Amino acid sequence: MNEIVVAALYKFVTLEDYRELREPLLDVCLAAGARGTLLLAHEGINGTIAGSRQGIDSVLAHLRGDPRLADIEHKESFDDHLPFHRMKVKLKKEIVTMGVAGIDPNRRVGTYVQPRDWNALVDDPEVLLIDTRNDYECSIGSFRGALDPHTENFRDFPAFVREHLDPARHKRVAMYCTGGIRCEKASAFMLDEGFEEVYHLQGGILKYLEEVPVQDSAWEGECFVFDNRVSVDQRLQKGSYDQCYGCRRPITAADKASDRYEKGVCCPYCHDRQTPQQRAAFRERQRQIELARLRGERHVGASPPPRQKQRAG
Repeated sequence: MNEIVVAALYKFVTLEDYRELREPLLDVCLAAGARGTLLLAHEGINGTIAGSRQGIDSVLAHLRGDPRLADIEHKESFDDHLPFHRMKVKLKKEIVTMGVAGIDPNRRVGTYVQPRDWNALVDDPEVLLIDTRNDYECSIGSFRGALDPHTENFRDFPAFVREHLDPARHKRVAMYCTGGIRCEKASAFMLDEGFEEVYHLQGGILKYLEEVPVQDSAWEGECFVFDNRVSVDQRLQKGSYDQCYGCRRPITAADKASDRYEKGVCCPYCHDRQTPQQRAAFRERQRQIELARLRGERHVGASPPPRQKQRAG
């Protein structure tokens, strides 16, 4: 198979007619042989798709044919196989869910920092560097010296800021996320909260890894991605992690060697948190996957379950 292009993209822009955009966009994606998920909302577009070079270019050309999306940027990585099973275009209230009313990156946003300038900024001891991603993403890779908020969901980020950060004390704040989209909202929120100097990595980790040579990189570990690759390494190739389909956390070979791991069902992180009904459903799903494999087919049934909440303590 020819190399698969994986394109992550987003843009905050007012799309009054976003509902009417769905079907034409889906038709273009299907005709291009693309797979993945794109989200459309009043506030813009977000998502990741994969396909051939020609197919991805045709989808991007369609999007940029809309004057409102003419300057949409995207980040590319590559795989040997399609990392998605289906093509979906979904309508949403938000293209990234923070859950705070009135946060509008089109109105107010932090200062963008190009990947080439990122190291110099975050090396400044007066800059507080914050990872805006969720705990399971931070656990497998981060920038040196970054603060992990230990959030389980992006909705938890505003509470973290209000409880642990102080505009009077934290004068300069820099933030990053996978592709840049969460930082757009996070920076807009922090400016509204009274923080004066708020910076964010333009294009996120993926753009940084694409543009900054490995020998100059301040990134440590791998980067979690929301597709079947699970993670990518510093060269944007498929990483070393697998994924638990019980809780969707990235897992290592050591995790899979645990007696608390059952393929397609649970891992050491969720073994004790599943109900009997959940475990039975996951086992049936795994059985269907194995049967499809024996028939030489790809199982494209139910998606992995919603990420489970961690217990307190």
